[in-house]
Amino acid sequence: MLSRILVPMDDSDQAGHALAYALDNFPDTDITVLHVVGVPSMMMGDAVSLTLEDDLDEAAARRAEPVFERAREIASERGREIDTVVGVGHPARNVLDRAEEYDTIVVGSHGADRGRASRRFLVGNVAETISKRSPVPVTIVR
Repeated sequence: MLSRILVPMDDSDQAGHALAYALDNFPDTDITVLHVVGVPSMMMGDAVSLTLEDDLDEAAARRAEPVFERAREIASERGREIDTVVGVGHPARNVLDRAEEYDTIVVGSHGADRGRASRRFLVGNVAETISKRSPVPVTIVR
């Protein structure tokens, strides 16, 4: 029996589907939504701008709030509540660093960057990395 599920979430449709799947299929399980901000990029824009903030935790929470609002709406439609947590840095690393605290991970197949040519394969880069390296079971939702 599962007691804790981690659902990494960005603003993609697939992430919303992953949360809905977890809520619908595990009605008695505590679900935590993780959103990672300050994702490194080639130009380091988001990561650098976050480090220039006076209060890193407050800035990260502020940037995560739109994703958490959407997650709470999805949960509310199902009469459920969720926990939320903010990570900073690389999404896959954040998920894997927390994985052992949960019984399973439910992740969307592609994130918000799925339109990039390098991300158009069967499974997105983050989901693939999580599924290959996770110490707990992973469900990938399309």
